[in-house]
Amino acid sequence: MTQATAPARATAVDMSHRQILEALSGLLLGMFVAILSSTVVSNALPRIITDLRGGQSAYTWVVTSTLLATTATTPIWGKLSDLFSKKLLVQISLVVFVLGSVLAGQAQTTSELIACRVVQGVGAGGLTALAQVIMATMIAPRERGRYSGYLGAVMAVGTIGGPLIGGVIVDTSWLGWRWCFYVGVPFAVLALIVLQRTLRLPVVKRDVKIDWWGATLITAAVSLLLVWITLAGDKYDWISWTSGAMVTGAALLGALAVRVEKRAADPMIPPHLFRNRTITLAVIASIAVGVGMFGASVFLGQYFQISRGASPTMSGLMTLPMIGGLLVSSTVVGRIITATGRWKSWLVIGSVLLTAGFALMGTMRADTPYWHLAVFMALIGLGVGMSMQNLVLAVQNTVRPDELGAASSVVSFFRSLGGAIGVSALGAVLGHRVTGYMADGLSRLGIPATGSGGGGLPDVHTLPGPIRTVVESAYGHAAGDIFLAAAPFGLLALVAVVLIREVPLRRSNAEPVPDPTGPETTAVVHTAGRG
Repeated sequence: MTQATAPARATAVDMSHRQILEALSGLLLGMFVAILSSTVVSNALPRIITDLRGGQSAYTWVVTSTLLATTATTPIWGKLSDLFSKKLLVQISLVVFVLGSVLAGQAQTTSELIACRVVQGVGAGGLTALAQVIMATMIAPRERGRYSGYLGAVMAVGTIGGPLIGGVIVDTSWLGWRWCFYVGVPFAVLALIVLQRTLRLPVVKRDVKIDWWGATLITAAVSLLLVWITLAGDKYDWISWTSGAMVTGAALLGALAVRVEKRAADPMIPPHLFRNRTITLAVIASIAVGVGMFGASVFLGQYFQISRGASPTMSGLMTLPMIGGLLVSSTVVGRIITATGRWKSWLVIGSVLLTAGFALMGTMRADTPYWHLAVFMALIGLGVGMSMQNLVLAVQNTVRPDELGAASSVVSFFRSLGGAIGVSALGAVLGHRVTGYMADGLSRLGIPATGSGGGGLPDVHTLPGPIRTVVESAYGHAAGDIFLAAAPFGLLALVAVVLIREVPLRRSNAEPVPDPTGPETTAVVHTAGRG
């Protein structure tokens, strides 16, 4: 009897546990490719930017360009998934990613590399959005925590393991940094094959047009905002005519996008979703988590290589406490949520750990004992693992099946937006702080500080002893500053998740959508857990 009823409880498309795992294998490969594309260059970037003769701004934009493209295209992919074959769309996104990867590996300048990373980001946006949507289609919310743990584990490996892979590639003379972009291609091809063989989903087509105007305006507003954040303080002052024009332009484009979305028959980001309290609070928390997860951690490789003189490979190894924390929390907590049906307490605990980890990393300097940093990074990893996937789960539990694509992509969109803003803003803070700290250090040595913050990234191994000490100290202190700047975002996430009302996870997508405005349902959750 148990075997006969399990599929009905677990999935809306009548798939057994084994079939779900088979289908997930292709999705997880695709998700690994998407995350890998964003993180594999982290520890390789100092070498890449040096070889291509770029500076701190180029360093930031190689990462930001991918996040921006991922952010801008996520809601488009999510909306398409509500209209067309999800399987075909995820395969198309893989092909786009492969194309961008091959082109990025051939780049000869930082401008070419940034452009190719945009193409990669378009493909990664599809993989990020569609993995969540397909999982939601196959698996009921109550069972989804178990499988989300697998997804979280893959994201952990890709997020923090990517820099390790990139470091090894850069340190291997017969490969070189260009293989950082080629390395994801075999995984993408394998994911295409596996998806073709294992993924079977019904195609529900609706006669609706894509809201291209809304997509264009949203992309333009986000892009202009990120360009301003990245260049302010370097190309022009934060308070200047240029800054005012760009911020005003971004605000006007955003306002126009909201107006268009309200009038569209089938908007790219349905405004009515934000009348759902859970979605609004989850979006706020996702932005905060994105700022911290991408914005601060992406510069860890730069810190370890410049401030501590580590090789790219060693830089990756030194971030293992973070991947360990993320891996453990995402898998274990996912299984606990499936067993109990309760998820809010884990979001709260995760946000607390995230905030504490950022604040403690804010004390980081060039000479901070590594075991201190290992503990702090583990806290961040645990916090991200408990928060990131479960925010999506909370949202998916409160929307109708026909809105799963749009709702899931909204959360992914704002998380990526937070990451892109975090990388741009914290990268700008890092560059400004480094300039100031180096100027102070060099002045104490009696050396003119003109141009100390410009040009390419320094190779500390070639610098004279006293100057090397100044450079290591400057980058170490600045890295601590950006983590300290990220801490308030962790606190914002904590406030948002505390305000989310916990509702029972549905055992089937066919069950009525719970009311997120009602009282918290601890007793109901317990009853469901006994069933």
